[in-house]
Amino acid sequence: MTSSNRRIGVLGVGFGSAVHIPGFRSEGWDVVALYSRNEERARAAAEVNGVPDFHTDAQELIGRDDLDAVAIATPPGPHHEFALAALRAGKHVLCEKPFALSAEQAAEMRDAAAETGRTAMVAHEFRYTPQREQIKELLDDGYIGEFKMCTLELFLSRGVGGPPPPMTWASRRADGGGFLGALGSHFIDGLRYWFGDVETVTGRLDTFQPDRTADDGSIVRSETDDSFTFTLTFKNGGIATMVCSSAITPARGVRIAVMGSKGTLFAEQSSPNPAEDGTVSGSQGGVPLADIETPARFMPFSDGRDPRLMAFRLLVRDFNRGIEEGTSPAPNFTDAWRCQQILDAMLELAKMEAIFAEPAGAAAYAGLIKAVQDGLIGAQEQIVVLNTGNGMKDVKAAMQAVNQATIIEPRLENLIVALKQE
Repeated sequence: MTSSNRRIGVLGVGFGSAVHIPGFRSEGWDVVALYSRNEERARAAAEVNGVPDFHTDAQELIGRDDLDAVAIATPPGPHHEFALAALRAGKHVLCEKPFALSAEQAAEMRDAAAETGRTAMVAHEFRYTPQREQIKELLDDGYIGEFKMCTLELFLSRGVGGPPPPMTWASRRADGGGFLGALGSHFIDGLRYWFGDVETVTGRLDTFQPDRTADDGSIVRSETDDSFTFTLTFKNGGIATMVCSSAITPARGVRIAVMGSKGTLFAEQSSPNPAEDGTVSGSQGGVPLADIETPARFMPFSDGRDPRLMAFRLLVRDFNRGIEEGTSPAPNFTDAWRCQQILDAMLELAKMEAIFAEPAGAAAYAGLIKAVQDGLIGAQEQIVVLNTGNGMKDVKAAMQAVNQATIIEPRLENLIVALKQE
């Protein structure tokens, strides 16, 4: 079966309409159905995009016998349910990020893809942008020597004055909202693409502009982060640190520096999404930074309909290749699970910071360490190393907070989560 006769249904009519529908069509797919919970939105999107059918029940779309694949472009809350249903219905799946609500959900999605043998990829299309691909190639070619450190900055602004933005799923924790998942996940995936698997995570989440406008016009508070910082260490060596906020003024875009034993690479973006023609600068041996010519193969075409479409279409080409070869090319559901582990670690660290916010006596620490020694807390998903500079209000509450984790030893550093490799 070639891509020219494949048929796909798209779940979600926001990003799904802007990027998924035109992207899949341009790569040979027939988009035959779409889904939105809201009938008016579903009907309007089908009409505007020329899609012959629409559904307000996702399971009806997934269960159709005339589809080869399903693209999941809804908010992250139902991703787990939709992906499992689609895979078990024999459909290939392309799922948006944030991928899931937890690493546990992500692991189930990964396992279902493996069990069914369907092609399953996550839409981390930033990998396919010229800057990201060129940095990857230069790293693989040894341009900077041994990797030591990467720093990333992302500063956006919601402006000054005016009413607070609406309270949507992006501001609700239970729905998978938060700036870390929305954009941080893309950068985490990019760091794994460049430097390999992550070994430890440190960081924090903040909400600097919490006000939101509810449907009734009242002012409510966001439950999710609008700013974050993290430091990752990699199994292959080296560290990466990111500072990110959507709550500063003025916006300054993105700055990326990759430093090694022999040189440095530098890239900038004017917006959170990498451009179709982004430039990489480099320096070896201490000379000033200079632009490095971008190979034409990293910019095979341009798509003026939306600046995100070129990268997305290149991802769809790999999705097509995976179907033809019976594989799931990266970024696949295993990559998505690895990324979700890091997101979960950051959320766990934020939870731990809230609990270990006051000085604790030696007896509290001794009791918690003894609980570890007595086997009352077991290592299953993560290893958490506690910060002795902060304490705990209650040993029992602390033990509940580190459910499925082991406290190894007190340290004088920040909270660290070391990811378990399965």
